Amino acid sequence: MTKANKTKTEPGWELYRTFLEVVRDGSLSGAARKLDLTQPTVGRHIDALEASLHLSLFSRSPQGLKATPAALELVSHAEAMAAASAALQRAASGGAIADRGTVRLTASEMVGCEVLPPMLARFRNAHPGITLELALSNRNEDLLRREADIAVRMVRPRQKSLVARRIGKSPVGLFAHPRYVERYGLPKTVADLETHCVIGFDRDPQPFRSLGTMPQPIRREMFGFRSDSDLAQFSALKSGIGIGGCQYGIARRHPELVPVLARMIRFELDVWVVMHEDMRATGRVRLLFDHLASELTAFLRTQ
Repeated sequence: MTKANKTKTEPGWELYRTFLEVVRDGSLSGAARKLDLTQPTVGRHIDALEASLHLSLFSRSPQGLKATPAALELVSHAEAMAAASAALQRAASGGAIADRGTVRLTASEMVGCEVLPPMLARFRNAHPGITLELALSNRNEDLLRREADIAVRMVRPRQKSLVARRIGKSPVGLFAHPRYVERYGLPKTVADLETHCVIGFDRDPQPFRSLGTMPQPIRREMFGFRSDSDLAQFSALKSGIGIGGCQYGIARRHPELVPVLARMIRFELDVWVVMHEDMRATGRVRLLFDHLASELTAFLRTQ
């Protein structure tokens, strides 16, 4: 075996990071702006990666650069590399000091916008040296792939190697804004909902599945206003568009909302705080984990 054969260089993270941004943006110029590189540099990165892998990764289209099937097979692996790189940076950010560094938290849109901010404000006041990152997503971030350090979830986590603390149950009911009630009145029975504008999902029924067994199958055709964004649904509810679901703890902060069929329709969501078991020894992560567990427990007691 010759020396040249022994020194074959594998493509590094820098090339895959550029590749991932080009896939996401669909152009060299857009990826260059996001990465703070020049467009020629981005082009050289893609050329180098294609040469190293002996693959064609992009084809030109009227919409820009289109990832080839071979490129699409690499995306999930590149995303895993990106998550690992971000996790390494967070792990190195605090050194051995417990209340220094970065902690990344993920939660659903509603919990992240309506429940957590006051809790995170109190945490930052107590630990100003810890930088917080909040990722809003209705999908369960994979803590095993280190996409986040801590997750607040409304379903029980099933993955192994996770430390999960069940906080309690958050009741969910139907509500309407007084403007809607003034114009359309309130339903007196569940069957009356068929004559009202009900707010619900568009293409993603997962939030409704998390509520458990329903008396009847829930179909998108039942809703007069549809969106897969929890925040958009909540905004529609507060604007008087229709009747929508809301956690009681959140509705309590908006006293103008009127309960609808409160004795007939009520669901409960489990609330969990979760982290990877390897994070238990990381001081700043443990500080936020325990803080959220305490704050969410107090939040649920008032419902």
